[in-house]
Amino acid sequence: MAFHAFHHAPHGGARHDGSGGGGRVRPRFWAEVVLGGLAALLFLATLIRRDWIELLFGVEPDAGSGALEWLIVGVTALVTVLCAVGARTEWRRAHPAGAHAPR
Repeated sequence: MAFHAFHHAPHGGARHDGSGGGGRVRPRFWAEVVLGGLAALLFLATLIRRDWIELLFGVEPDAGSGALEWLIVGVTALVTVLCAVGARTEWRRAHPAGAHAPR
């Protein structure tokens, strides 16, 4: 049986053909998953209970207008989407679509 170009390196995820990948995701993937998950939770919490800042900290930084809460919703939605795209990119880098296809 011939040696295939997608053979995994024994210690670290680099493929023998020099193209990277190898089935292991980098720590960046896990950072994006965790950060994206936390941002998604904060996004949902702010949508469900918009006065959580006032309840938790006892202050009204936006004088009760709700502007800060909407800013939090927008920022956390953006962070969630960016982290999801980044994590997907990292996953696809480590697991190329054609690498494990039967020949």
